[in-house]
Amino acid sequence: MAANLKETFWNNMGKVRVVLLGAGSGTPVPMAPIARENDGAIWFITSVEHDTFKAARTGSDAKIYVADSSGHLYGTVTGHLEASDDTDKLDDIWSPMAAAWFENGREDDAVRLMKYVPREAEIWVDDGTAKYLFETIKANVSESTPDTGEYGMIHF
Repeated sequence: MAANLKETFWNNMGKVRVVLLGAGSGTPVPMAPIARENDGAIWFITSVEHDTFKAARTGSDAKIYVADSSGHLYGTVTGHLEASDDTDKLDDIWSPMAAAWFENGREDDAVRLMKYVPREAEIWVDDGTAKYLFETIKANVSESTPDTGEYGMIHF
């Protein structure tokens, strides 16, 4: 199950639009993740002035909090956050969504890239609202526990 859950994690993480990223001593903040299983990493585009980037420059342990109904993924991910100078990767993952945050788009001097390498995750994966509602109704009628999806720990 762990290998399957890991694959499910990467597939669903690719659909997640916003997570809370906590790094260093700062409060967790909303960030747009770019999950790339082939890199074994989750990428973030941010500003040089952002607190998470300041933590990433020193190579910080960090935690991602996920609660995303479109990605059907919930849980916490622990790992390592570092600043990256990989301009090819930045070009590869750059998007209009990222550009909206920078006055000069990709050419803005404040644009920075962070690489998050997960170590461990505790996640819940559901099959969507319709199945959740069905399982809840079924449990109330049959006095059983709802089957709302998969749960588990992943070690990367």
